Formats: sequence, C-alpha cells, structure tokens
Amino acid sequence: MCSVAAQPASGQIRPRLRKPVAKVTRVAQPLPADPPAVQEKLFQAVNLTQRFKDSEALAIYQEVLKTSPNHYFSLWQAAVLSVKIGSRYSDETRKSSYFDAARLYADRALMIQPEGGESNYAVALALFSQATLYKAGARLKAFRDLRSHVYLATQRRPDMAEAWQLLGRWQYRVAHYNLLERAYSKIVLGDVPDGGDSRKAMDNLEKARKLAPQNLQYCYDLARMCRYQAAAAAPLRCCRRRRKSRQLPAKIW
Repeated sequence: MCSVAAQPASGQIRPRLRKPVAKVTRVAQPLPADPPAVQEKLFQAVNLTQRFKDSEALAIYQEVLKTSPNHYFSLWQAAVLSVKIGSRYSDETRKSSYFDAARLYADRALMIQPEGGESNYAVALALFSQATLYKAGARLKAFRDLRSHVYLATQRRPDMAEAWQLLGRWQYRVAHYNLLERAYSKIVLGDVPDGGDSRKAMDNLEKARKLAPQNLQYCYDLARMCRYQAAAAAPLRCCRRRRKSRQLPAKIW
C-alpha cells in the first residue's frame, strides 16, 4: 500500500517570518585631517584672501590640489576665487576662462560632498557667473539649473552670508523675467523656475547683510534692489494720484 504523508492542520502552518530590512541612511563621510604642511598653506591662503590678494590665494589652493586633488576646502575656495578674479576683467574671453575653471573646481567639490553647503554654493556661483556671458537660451537654462544648488547651500550653511546674497540675486533676476524669457522657459525648459520673488530677494539680502555687516557689497545689492523697486513703483503711484484727482477716467482701473 502506498503511504500518504499526513497534511498538517491549518493551525499548525506557521508563516515564514521575514527579517526586517534596515533602512539605509546616507551619512556624509568625515573629511580626513590635513597634514601640518597643508594646514600651513591653507592658513596662508585664508590670510591672503582676507587681505584681498585673491590671485596669490588661488595659487596656493592650486598648489595644494596638485598633491591632494580631492581636497574639498581647496576645491570650493578655488572655485569662489576664480569667479572673483574673473569678474574683474572686462574682456569676456578672460572672464569665461576663469568662470569655466570655477565650474570645474565646483563640480569636483560637489562629487566629494554632493550635499555640502559649500560645494553647492560654489556650483551655483559658477553657474550664475557663466550665465552672464551666455546667450538667452543658455542663460535661462543656467538660471534653472542653479536653483537647487543655491537653495541647498542656504539650507546646509545658513550661516554663510554669500549663499543668502546669491539666493537673493537669483530670486530677483527670475522675478523680473520679461515676456520672452518667461515664454521660452515655459515652452523649452518646462516652466519658469519656482522661487522668483522681489520681496523675498530683498529679505535674503538683508539676511546676508546681518550675517556680514562689514561687507559693503550686500548693502550695495540691497540698495540697488530697493532703488529699482521704487523706480518701478513710481509710475503706479503717479497714476493713483492722478486718479484721485480725477484727471484719469476711473474705468481704466
């Protein structure tokens, strides 16, 4: 006779338990400590930057990068200094050379620290600077691409006045897109970048000014925005005054 294996009762069937899968969180790796010789060079570069000797400081960072190509601090500082030096030239060829170099340094820093406030600020600054030399389509694309970087820079480094200044300048520029720029952004680039707002731009410039009150550039940018806003509002105030005096027909309002 053939024997048939007895089937277990329904209550005896135990479901196979699965081990819980641990959630993997991405943690930024700490940067290695610098050897004393590198620390001495970095101290010299920072000191030169504070004395407005940007070219000499950039040369030291470049020297550090020859022996330590992935030195994060030197990379993003080299990007910022390249933009500062390039901005002083009137010749667009020399400007472009420095801005392109800044973008390369910034991209390398971003590969080391993808969510670092400094690296994202460096990328956004390089893009913003390059955009000033681009034609309309490439310029609008650069403004779109730098949005995520400049916002992340302020989130990761809320103490960095330069990041708030750049965010304010970007917000003001996007807020004042003309009709053609808005149409191109919507049709070709998907949409106008979210975040353009003149009031928020001035608020963020004010944050930068409070963080670094000794930096006159923030005061200048803020004053210029206030002046432009006042100039733009002047015709409207004039029309309102004329409407009250009944010199204009009320139906146009």
